[in-house]
Amino acid sequence: MFQPPHRFIGAILLVVALGGAAACQRAYYSVMERFGVPKREILVNRVVEARDAQEEAREQFQSALERFQTVLGFDGGELEDKYNALNAELKRSESRASAVHDRIDAVRDVAGALFAEWEDELDQYENADLRRRSERQLKETRDRYQQLITAMERAESRIEPVLKPLRDQVLFLKHNLNARAIASLQEDLGEIQTDVDALIRELERAIAEADAFIQQMETAE
Repeated sequence: MFQPPHRFIGAILLVVALGGAAACQRAYYSVMERFGVPKREILVNRVVEARDAQEEAREQFQSALERFQTVLGFDGGELEDKYNALNAELKRSESRASAVHDRIDAVRDVAGALFAEWEDELDQYENADLRRRSERQLKETRDRYQQLITAMERAESRIEPVLKPLRDQVLFLKHNLNARAIASLQEDLGEIQTDVDALIRELERAIAEADAFIQQMETAE
């Protein structure tokens, strides 16, 4: 994965300070290309980062479910400690969810910039055969990207249905620190388990699509 040398950091930070998000991104891509890093490479790097964020989310949500099952099923211990443990698990899960969202947004942004530039540059060809080959490659890359982003978005859409009941459980426990409340929350774990299982399946599909996309992009280079 590309890591800009230290002498580039000042220029990149200057770009970030220039203005709005869209203008910042355009300026960022321009600076990176000046340093020999094209949008294609940035896209691959961001897909790698999105895949890694999804892998971390998969592990975290599985861990969170197991933690909820253990804490709510343990007949003993301080009730406040139970609340603190579950609240900490919820915060970690929300952090992973936010990372997935941000990484997918970053992939969308550079993909849009790459495809727009690629399409504009088709008109610059003098050789008709090379233009057709480039156009075909653009279509194949765009089709593969659409499969990827659809899988990522489908997985992301499964995150909130898992977070909502976890938030509810933590909030309920915060105001009802008693054994009866703990027992009542255990009844909801079966439905949460179903939602977590669905989320993990979608994350695994998205991770597989990311791996396929990365391989295709690297093979085509």
